[in-house]
Amino acid sequence: MVTITVSGAPGSGTTTISKLLEKKLQIKYVYAGEIFRDMAQKHNMSLEQFGAYCEKNPEIDKQLDDQQKKILKKGNVILEGRISGWLAYRNNIAATKIFLQADLDIRVKRIVNREQGNLDERKKEIVTREQSEKTRYKNYYDIDLNDISVYDLVIDTSDKTPDDILTIIMKNIAS
Repeated sequence: MVTITVSGAPGSGTTTISKLLEKKLQIKYVYAGEIFRDMAQKHNMSLEQFGAYCEKNPEIDKQLDDQQKKILKKGNVILEGRISGWLAYRNNIAATKIFLQADLDIRVKRIVNREQGNLDERKKEIVTREQSEKTRYKNYYDIDLNDISVYDLVIDTSDKTPDDILTIIMKNIAS
């Protein structure tokens, strides 16, 4: 049974890599961000607004985290989420925990290429979102998103193709 978490900041390549892993390993892929986006939509809020709302309403994050823990405990899954690796680590769930990172300007360009928009506006949105997440996870769980020590594999994706990253991951989970 293979259980993998993929974490990283927006634009670092987590979704691309998770989908490639799903195809390669033929196991279920779950994106925690999609659950969060659906919740924001149900509240008629943008991601930025919903993030600020969540800072004052911790039960939203707790619901999302409980869902992720259930998914991880079932196993044989790729779970992509900002703190999915931390959830596996803190709950002693056996998983290969992967963290992807990239330079902020590169991440912003990737997001604009994918979703359109203005570079400066997108950069501001990303920085605001990341600060909201850092605040929430520190306050709710005492998790420092800058602490990547819990991950089994950390990859800087700034100068790598998705295939390069997949090759690195496959070598590491096969060994």
